[in-house]
Amino acid sequence: MLHTKKFKARPLLWSLLGGCLMMILSIGFGGNLFAEISSGDLPNEKDVEKARRVVINVKNIDTFEYLPGEIGPLPAVPIPADNPQTRAKIDLGKMLFFDKRLSGDNSMSCATCHDPEKGYSDGRKRSIGFGGKELGRHSPTVMNIAYNGAQFWDGRAGTMEQQAMGPIEAEVEMNLPREEMVIRLNDVPEYKKRFLGVFGEGPSLENVGRAIAAFERTIVTPNSAFDQYMRGNKQALTKQEKKGLVLFVSKAACTQCHNGVNFSDSQFHVLGVPQVGPVKEDLGRFEVTKNEKDKGAFKTPSLRNVGMSAPYMHDGAFETLDEVVAFYNNGGGVHSNKSPKMMMLNLTKRERRDLLAFLKNGLTGQLPIVMAPDLPKAK
Repeated sequence: MLHTKKFKARPLLWSLLGGCLMMILSIGFGGNLFAEISSGDLPNEKDVEKARRVVINVKNIDTFEYLPGEIGPLPAVPIPADNPQTRAKIDLGKMLFFDKRLSGDNSMSCATCHDPEKGYSDGRKRSIGFGGKELGRHSPTVMNIAYNGAQFWDGRAGTMEQQAMGPIEAEVEMNLPREEMVIRLNDVPEYKKRFLGVFGEGPSLENVGRAIAAFERTIVTPNSAFDQYMRGNKQALTKQEKKGLVLFVSKAACTQCHNGVNFSDSQFHVLGVPQVGPVKEDLGRFEVTKNEKDKGAFKTPSLRNVGMSAPYMHDGAFETLDEVVAFYNNGGGVHSNKSPKMMMLNLTKRERRDLLAFLKNGLTGQLPIVMAPDLPKAK
């Protein structure tokens, strides 16, 4: 039944086929998809491994119109109704993104930690905050965050607008009180003119957040080899990258968390990542929810253009993707709250190379060229 030349299962049908196809693919092997099945009903590991290889492999994957986890090409950027895009707003947001006057000592801008030349991160294991102090977390890229739900590693910001405002006032980051920020912006005639033209009023922290978020919504990376492949160009991925894609949706079980068009579920998981850096214990999502099960949980990052944003994990624990894959292959680290989705993958060296080829090459899309703008001068 499953060996048809053209398998066209629409997304809604995945749930209907869950008892056979999704179990066979083992997307949830050891995880949530088996939560309602008694242990006696579970297939043994050898049966599942064999079934995965037969049902989806490099020879037949080209015939699949849809893939598990609903991974697919990037759609149009979602725009919130209360902050519509305009060219003038985007241009204003770009200026603000690069303007160091948004920090207390005029030494940092958004681009300091989200540098276009460094994959919109900073290339450091952990960010440097106000006064040159090393912070506890790696600076997450802003590429494709328009497709995310909650923002930041702990999800403390629900929107991109909140994400843009938070660091400006944060004492350990840019450390600029909003009152002082408004005074500084009002002292720049061109900024006053632009804010009035875009928002019909003068500068405010809320409007700064709206403008920066509008600019960040242009930082997307479409047309990766994977995107082209899913749109019908079956030659866009090399044979090795296709092997990696097969592993991604089957044996490696990556779509447990890295799903959807942005390869992230925007949820929070405990992986047992080793704690490194100046912070002795980072409680992650718990600091937001105060829920015990969220201790040590961090948001699933997107995997698009992942080869450009090293180092990796919330605290920069791993310098290379090879280390990340090895960590997952070993079932993650040690933590009392560790997600049941973390399991030994038993990937061979060749399989790890194939998976890395897909991650590094297949998911790298076109990054827009962004040059730092000329900034307006104060009067």
